[in-house]
Amino acid sequence: MITYRMPEETWRDTMAPPTIRARDLVGRMTTAEKVAQLSGIWVGIDSGAVAPHQHDFAGEPPDWEAHIRDGVGQLTRPFGTAPVAPEVGAHAVARSQRQIMAASRLGIPAMVHEECLTGLAAWQSTVYPSPLCWGATFDPDLIQRMGAQIGTVMRKLGVHQGLAPVLDVARDLRWGRIEETIGEDPYLVGTIGSAYVRGLESTGLVATLKHFVGYSASRGGRNLAPVSIGRREMADVLLPPFEMALQAGARSVMNAYVDLDGVPVAADPQLLTELLRDEYGFQGTVVADYFSVAFLQTLHSTAGSPAAAAGEALRAGIDVELPTVHCYGTPLLEAVESGEIDITVVDRAVERVLIQKCQLGLLDDDWAPDPPGSIDLDDAESRALAREIAQRGTVLLSNNGLLPLHTGSKVAVVGPRAADPGAMMGCYSFPLHVGVHHPDVPMGIEVPTLLEALQADHDVLYAQGCPVLGGSDDDIAKAADMAWNADVCIAVLGDQAGLFGGGTSGEGCDAADLKLPGRQEELLEALLATGTPVILVLFVGRPYELSRQIDRLAAVVCGFFPGEEGANAVADVLCGRINPSGRLPISFPAAGVPQPSTYLAAPLGQRSEVSTVDPTPLFPFGHGLSYAPATWLDVRGPASWPTDGTCELQVRLHNDTPIATSEVIQIYLHDPVAEVARPVRQLIGAVPVGLPPGATRTVTIELHADLAAYTGRAGCRQVDPGEVELRVGASSVDIRATVPVVMAGPRREVGFDRVFHPRYRIDG
Repeated sequence: MITYRMPEETWRDTMAPPTIRARDLVGRMTTAEKVAQLSGIWVGIDSGAVAPHQHDFAGEPPDWEAHIRDGVGQLTRPFGTAPVAPEVGAHAVARSQRQIMAASRLGIPAMVHEECLTGLAAWQSTVYPSPLCWGATFDPDLIQRMGAQIGTVMRKLGVHQGLAPVLDVARDLRWGRIEETIGEDPYLVGTIGSAYVRGLESTGLVATLKHFVGYSASRGGRNLAPVSIGRREMADVLLPPFEMALQAGARSVMNAYVDLDGVPVAADPQLLTELLRDEYGFQGTVVADYFSVAFLQTLHSTAGSPAAAAGEALRAGIDVELPTVHCYGTPLLEAVESGEIDITVVDRAVERVLIQKCQLGLLDDDWAPDPPGSIDLDDAESRALAREIAQRGTVLLSNNGLLPLHTGSKVAVVGPRAADPGAMMGCYSFPLHVGVHHPDVPMGIEVPTLLEALQADHDVLYAQGCPVLGGSDDDIAKAADMAWNADVCIAVLGDQAGLFGGGTSGEGCDAADLKLPGRQEELLEALLATGTPVILVLFVGRPYELSRQIDRLAAVVCGFFPGEEGANAVADVLCGRINPSGRLPISFPAAGVPQPSTYLAAPLGQRSEVSTVDPTPLFPFGHGLSYAPATWLDVRGPASWPTDGTCELQVRLHNDTPIATSEVIQIYLHDPVAEVARPVRQLIGAVPVGLPPGATRTVTIELHADLAAYTGRAGCRQVDPGEVELRVGASSVDIRATVPVVMAGPRREVGFDRVFHPRYRIDG
């Protein structure tokens, strides 16, 4: 019999389990060495505001040599703080890692994290479409490919952790960060978000789920505002995407800035420990959203000092303070040494950090920070993928037959988004997140404008008309005069993404109403008054009211910040090179629709004769037109559905047109009688189906009863026996068939391990 003998320093043994290695190492560390593992260091924190209240913490630069003496937990954004060439940045990261390893007694490298919501937020890196555009594809496989591509690039540079995806479910369209959400439905957000996680994690990168939980439900649609929601809204709308992404293998979670009914999430053990770890079984790290530990003192006023804030956050379950050391530095060290904070909560957090470093290979003796050779962060493969996502995520909202455009048409292109590369990008793209603070540095990537993309096919005239905000009567009149002489006018309107008031969409750029920003509606009215057919193209981070113009517009096309290849993708749609296939991940409001308002409304949230306010959207969730719509042949479903089993739906589609088309089969659950008021309809499955010319496809979809679960009066998720309806269609209101089903069997409670995704097969 062979007995395995543990070496003297178990933490160095690559054959030992990560948990055993981490515990052995924790036992060998001084208190100062432990505390050093629990925070990041941000060199360049004073380079330009990319986080809330950053200026309050941007004091004297940290003493690098003193700071690394006991080790470092994380290096914050070495590529995403200022423009740096990839090779230069990679060598700088490697040099920093060697210094950290040499300076500290134990030689533990730091983890490196970066933002990566629309691709790695680094100079010269691909800018992919925004998350709303991901949602509009309804295609998780496509988004998984993107996640893997992003992760591959980041690993080459020596990055270990990506701060994405955002899994906040959109609740109020006025909120500036709507552009960062995937949509207004928890199933769609969870399905697309977990696909991104699988892609990123498949490369070895740590995916970080943001923002756990409640951030998007802030009062009045204001950023970083209080949240007051019920437990069922939390359980059935906001939490499922996080559960789905945790099942997909995400290894890190970031807290939300907000307070829930007065309790800051950063100091809430019920959420960060009891729910996340005890109920969900999460074993990774919880990292603080930037400065949120300090905000317990400076914004929430639940802590009287940095040390007290550190104690609250650690006890709640935040393992790592980001972006840079503050509360988890000297204040924490002194509080532990004085007995104010129990060392056990420090040990708990350090163990989690070291387990993750062990999983990444950072505790192995043979790990070395070897920088790569030449790196192309925006290669042809990445650009092609960015274009494919943008094409698939472009939504044709309306069309009177003018689209696709005829080649050779005399086209007037008007609007503030027509000739600006920034129109394609969201607030977390490097050019708009960081590059705006360095105006003398080139963008670093090629980002065509829609004007440039259209000039290859058409005789194009151009006038701005007005900027996104502001403008003059004369410029609007000149643009209208130009449009009067054209065969068709393309009005290119929308948002300027930015941060903290630097745009009309983005973090800290909330809206008071949902009218087009600035004087853009005036410009649109002037163009419509010419009598020239007007096609409206929107490059936006949120939906806007179009009710006053929709009946006079020839067509409306929407691109949700479609990335560096977005202009080419939208031009492909306008010119008919591709058939539009995007579907709305979020409703477009009619004029005067109150906020918050989404399609997930119970009966009292629908249009009613006892209220003068009609919440019916102009364009509903799931809506999207095609130049060659698929023909629905039939929908077949079962009569019964076991409360502990599955049922099958079968949908047959046909393409009787001469061009390729696609459909997204959307399945909505309607529960006529339940313990609580439920949404009239809620998405439980969606299948994108491609159809070549003349093709017929039979799609068989297996639905698990867990998909019918909701949170009952007792606070537990349950599946009830009784009658339900499966409403199958092309949008949340375009229902092609209603299948009545009886759920048979006893009431059943379901937990975190429930089934979230239908299974399907496509034949033909």
